[in-house]
Amino acid sequence: MADESFHLTPLDIRRYDFGSALRGYDRARVDQFREQVAAEVERLTKQVQSLEGRAQGFHEQLRAFRERDKAINEALISAQQLRAETREQAEREAQLIVREARAEGERLVAQSRAEVSRIEGELESLQRQRRAYLLQLRSMIERQLAEVEAAETMSPSIPRSTPEAPAAAGAAPAWLDSLDKD
Repeated sequence: MADESFHLTPLDIRRYDFGSALRGYDRARVDQFREQVAAEVERLTKQVQSLEGRAQGFHEQLRAFRERDKAINEALISAQQLRAETREQAEREAQLIVREARAEGERLVAQSRAEVSRIEGELESLQRQRRAYLLQLRSMIERQLAEVEAAETMSPSIPRSTPEAPAAAGAAPAWLDSLDKD
């Protein structure tokens, strides 16, 4: 702050000898002024040192604030990048989950359709078996009915009210023969 080529300290002022001359300045007043100047220079020197110390402290604080500001900005940028990366990752995971869920849903739908087709096939098969059974049963009943009618017409002497009459006559009913044929 001060000119580097000329340094004047309060001690230099106090020790400076002006020399003596005839009709020169009043020595007491010069010494008094020299003491006042030295005291003022000393006060100003202390004030400058104090201000330089404070300025140094302010420079250190400013440097620390700048470092903190830089660190905060870097942390902010890192947080923004992390947020963007996290969002992208979450979106990718969500898309993957949706794809997996769709694939699973399609698989379950296909499996359900196959199961429905299988059950419908079994149902159709059971309905065919039922129809075939009913046709066989109808056919057997009709044959037996025809045999009963034929037996009634062949032996008029057997009363109709006794169901044991054909067995009592010694003849096996015809419907037993039809069972052997099936």
